[in-house]
Amino acid sequence: MSEKSTPAPADGAASRAADAERIAAGYAFDGDALAFGSVVLEATAYPEAQVRVPLAMMTRHGLIAGATGTGKTKTLQGLAEQLSAAGVPVVVADIKGDLSGLMTPGQSNDKITARNTDTGDTGWAPTSFPVEFYALGGVGTGIPLRASMTGFGPTLLAKVLELNETQESSLNLIFHFADKAGLTLLDLKDLRAVISYLVSDDGRDELKQLGGLSGSTAGVILRDLIALADQGGEDFFGEPEFETSDLLRTTADGRGMISSIELANLQDRPQLFSTFLMWLLADLFHELPEIGDADRPKLVFFFDEAHLLFDGASKAFLDAVTQTVRLIRSKGVGIFFVTQNPQDVPDDVLGQLGNRVQHALRAFTPDDAAALAKAVKTYPRTSDYDLSEALQQLGTGEAVITVLSEKGAPTPVAWARMRAPRSLMAQVDAATQQQAVASSSLQPKYGQEVDRESAYEKLNARVAAQQPAAGAPSKPATAPKSDSAPQQPKPAAHGNEDSAVAKVLESSAFKSFARSAGTVLGREIMRGLFGTRKR
Repeated sequence: MSEKSTPAPADGAASRAADAERIAAGYAFDGDALAFGSVVLEATAYPEAQVRVPLAMMTRHGLIAGATGTGKTKTLQGLAEQLSAAGVPVVVADIKGDLSGLMTPGQSNDKITARNTDTGDTGWAPTSFPVEFYALGGVGTGIPLRASMTGFGPTLLAKVLELNETQESSLNLIFHFADKAGLTLLDLKDLRAVISYLVSDDGRDELKQLGGLSGSTAGVILRDLIALADQGGEDFFGEPEFETSDLLRTTADGRGMISSIELANLQDRPQLFSTFLMWLLADLFHELPEIGDADRPKLVFFFDEAHLLFDGASKAFLDAVTQTVRLIRSKGVGIFFVTQNPQDVPDDVLGQLGNRVQHALRAFTPDDAAALAKAVKTYPRTSDYDLSEALQQLGTGEAVITVLSEKGAPTPVAWARMRAPRSLMAQVDAATQQQAVASSSLQPKYGQEVDRESAYEKLNARVAAQQPAAGAPSKPATAPKSDSAPQQPKPAAHGNEDSAVAKVLESSAFKSFARSAGTVLGREIMRGLFGTRKR
């Protein structure tokens, strides 16, 4: 007979309960906190052992990862609800439309009741939350989100166009020229016209003065812009440009507004929507004042399908993302990247994500196994779980968690059964969403696209005033002679403006204007990390 007898089942249960309480003690905070759920040990949930994250630490950024169908979206939904209830505005990217249910109270059923029992959520009640729906360029059901081309900047645009580093550098020079010349770029048409001018006979001198910009590279960029326009890219650039301060609103009863950006209609243009979301963050970074450490965030931004942001990104782009993530927390903004695998996020960014929520990972292939091993290494050591096994055995709506305590130290690793959201875990019907958009106080501000007079239209008017009397022959338009820069197609939305622009580009008035703009109009736009405009 062995000297060490097997404990009785009751003793084993008591030991596991004590272990659960020990783990939960690492999540007992003095200040306000958001609840994830309860500790799980050997498939048993312990409702009294709560897993939480300090509200103040939501600015230390985070990662929500896991394979498809493991519960990432519901985790995001539950956190967004609690942040809103705490008075913190939230931004969510809704890839599939699943988060529209935030505006509608949830529905209780046997599964919800069982989940509430397991997680100790005795206060669960069907609850609706304030939601503002947005749609990039108005493509979808939401208030249109637009950016001017000048505001968007060259680094982000290069990511959308998937330019290489040489082409990205050339695009920076083009924006630099337009900025110094006082030529406001509102939409794709404006930028295409500037490039057409630079590769034309009249713009040859300016092209040489820029240095590092060849006519062939400019032609490649011009073709990419035309292709983007053909894919509907013109919808996203223009005015009124969205003011990111509108993401910081709270309701009359003190709840934070949840800004849901609908992306379901843009899944075939992932580079565009992921980069546009980064523009929102870059603009927030420029606009918000430094506040240092605060007891609650000013905003929490959930960046879904985060791998799309980093796929094919240039070094300059990745450096700018890394620096934005590092610095924006001091302005009260927390960022959570939501993706399938931690490897989707570059190490320099991953190292700044102090809060980790890892849903189940699969290990069907050697690459999967390597990703699993890497994920395990990102967690503190634990004797409570075999993390390599645990990450594969997690059930739907369960996650392995570690966060930063109020003192900034990592909490013990916890296998948690996650709380159920209190709003509807499904899409609302289209009519309900459309009604919410139509009744929004922001609809009059952003609903109607504006095509105000830009620099080129002003020049066109100036040249028209210098034209010969009616009936006199005018100089015919000529196409740029660069083989690499094809003539621009005529956008349907702008009628015959291209012919007018061509006249402007040919005119001596424009040539004189462009050369003297540095001294006449001459204030170069100040740009930040991503080359976005500083207002």
